[in-house]
Amino acid sequence: MERPFAWKKYQKAEIEAVMAFAAEYRDFLSRCKTERECVSFFKSQAIKAGYRDLRDVIAQGIALHPGDRVFADNRGKCLAMYIIGTDPIEHGMNILGAHIDSPRLDLKQDPLYEDTEMAMLNTHYYGGIKKYQWVTLPLALHGVVVRKDGSRVDVCIGEDPDDPVFGVSDLLIHLSHEQLEKTAAKVIEGEALNVLIGNRPVADETDENGEKKETKDAVKANVLALLREKYNIDEEDFLSAEIEVVPAGPARDYGLDRSMIMGYGHDDRSCAYPSFAAMLAIDAPRRTSVCLLTDKEEVGSIGSTGMHSRFFENATAEIMDACGEDASRKIRRALANSKALSSDVSAAFDPNYPSVMEKQNAAFFGHGLVFNKYTGARGKSGSNDADAEYVAEMRRIMDDAGVFFQTAELGKVDVGGGGTIAYILGNYNMQVIDSGVAVLNMHAPWEIISKADLYEARKGYIAFLKNA
Repeated sequence: MERPFAWKKYQKAEIEAVMAFAAEYRDFLSRCKTERECVSFFKSQAIKAGYRDLRDVIAQGIALHPGDRVFADNRGKCLAMYIIGTDPIEHGMNILGAHIDSPRLDLKQDPLYEDTEMAMLNTHYYGGIKKYQWVTLPLALHGVVVRKDGSRVDVCIGEDPDDPVFGVSDLLIHLSHEQLEKTAAKVIEGEALNVLIGNRPVADETDENGEKKETKDAVKANVLALLREKYNIDEEDFLSAEIEVVPAGPARDYGLDRSMIMGYGHDDRSCAYPSFAAMLAIDAPRRTSVCLLTDKEEVGSIGSTGMHSRFFENATAEIMDACGEDASRKIRRALANSKALSSDVSAAFDPNYPSVMEKQNAAFFGHGLVFNKYTGARGKSGSNDADAEYVAEMRRIMDDAGVFFQTAELGKVDVGGGGTIAYILGNYNMQVIDSGVAVLNMHAPWEIISKADLYEARKGYIAFLKNA
C-alpha cells in the first residue's frame, strides 16, 4: 500500500508555509540544545500566548474555566501545558506527549583534570550513542551551575561565533592499526570521551621576595581562573552542576533544494516543537488539550522529571480542583478516559542501509507524520501496542484534516528496536499511539529530517487536539 509523497501534492502557498514553519523550528533547534533551554523557551512563549503558571493559580485560588490556559513547570526540565475544554476533565483529555532530552555527553561531578599540560573534562555519555561519532567534532558546553548558597549560573560556551569550541580527540590514522581492528562498539571507549578545553598555563605567582612560585597543574589552574572570572564559580561548584556537551553550531538547511534540516536534537524536539505549536494554534477545545514535554526519555524516563514520576498526574489533579472537579475521586477516570499521541520520532528509510528495513513497513522522507502502532524490540518487548479501534480513529482524523501520514515499524523484526513514553501513558489505561517525524542519523550528533514531515506533524497534532 503506497502513501502519497507530500511534496508532489503541495501548491505554492503550502510550500511557502512548509518553509516558514521549518525556519521557525530551525531557529528553535539552534537555540535550545538542552531540556532546560527548551522549557525556558516554551515557558516564555506560553506566557506571551496567555498561559498562567499553575503555582499562581493555586496560590491565588483562581478558578479555571473553558478556554483558560495554564502551564506547570517541573524543576525547569519538564513542562505540561493545558487548555481547559468545555467538557469536564473527568471525561478525558487529548494529550500530546513528547520528550525534550537528547543523547549527549554529560560532565562528571568531578570532571576537571590536567594531563601533560592539557586541561581535560571527564564525561559520562547520556542515552544511546555511537561513541565514535562524537570525536573530532566542535563541541559546546551548555548547562547550569548551582552554588552552595542556591544561586544559579547558566553556562553556554561554544555557540557564539566568537566563542571557543571544544572537542574529543581521536587517534591519528598513522598509529591506529590496532584501533581499527576493534569493533565499532569498542573503537572509542566511554572513558575515552574526555573533552580537551585548554593548553595554556596560568601566570606563575611571585612570593614576597619577588621569586616566582611554580603553580601545580598550571593549565588546569588557568581554566579555573577563566571560569572564576566569567562565571564566578570554583572547582567545587562542579559537584552541583549539570553541564551538557553538545555539538556546537546552528541547525542548517540540508540539500540543494533546502527540503531538509540538519541539526542536533531532532529526537525528540522535531516532535516537541510542533506539539507546542499545535497548542498555540487552537482556541477553546471540547476536550481539555495538553502538551506534555518530559525529560529523561533517553535513559528510561526515570527520576522526578521523567515520565515515570507523578508530576503529570499531580499537576492534572490540581487543574481539576481549580476547575471545580473533585480530583481525589475523578483523576483516575480523567486519565483512563484520555487519548494520547506519544509524539516521538521514527527511523527513516536510508537507501545507504536498506538491509535493516522492511520497505513495506518503513517510514520515508516526505510522506508525512509517522504512526507506529507499536515500537519495542523483537517480539514487541517494551512497547505499547495501540488498539485497532484507536488506529482507525487516528486514520479518520488525519484523513478528514487532509494530513499526509504513513505507518511504520522501527526496522526489521529481529534487527533491533526502541521505546518511547507511550507504554507509560498506557499504564493509566488511556489510549495512546506513537506518532512523529522520520529521522535519518537518529542519535548521531547531527540528525536530518524532512521539512514536509515536520509541517505535517504540526497539522496532524492540531487535528488530533481538535477532533479526537
